Amino acid sequence: QVQLVESGGGLVQPGGSLRLSCAASGSIFSTYRMGWYRQAPGKQRDLVATISTSGRSTNYADSVKGRFTISRDNANNTVYLQMNSLKPEDTALYSCNARDVMNGMNYWGKGTLVTVSS
Repeated sequence: QVQLVESGGGLVQPGGSLRLSCAASGSIFSTYRMGWYRQAPGKQRDLVATISTSGRSTNYADSVKGRFTISRDNANNTVYLQMNSLKPEDTALYSCNARDVMNGMNYWGKGTLVTVSS
């Protein structure tokens, strides 16, 4: 089992940048595929980006390609989401996900709120 704690959210103006972090504990971090998801008010939770256990493979939602970058530091049990050129439509609760590649179990953090507004 793994515990996830997100940080780095906040209020930013359109065009600005934020870096989200997700610290994992309680299990072997390198055995989890990691991902970021987001949920805007009144909408379903959507995939933002995922990264493989090694970090060599990434996947992005079309809406964030070229603006967001997911990365991971297996030595420090942390996954990051660098968000650039933020838009008001990026406003959402961003949650970290860990998927155990051995048994398919999913774990979630509580999320960090990102608000893009002038």
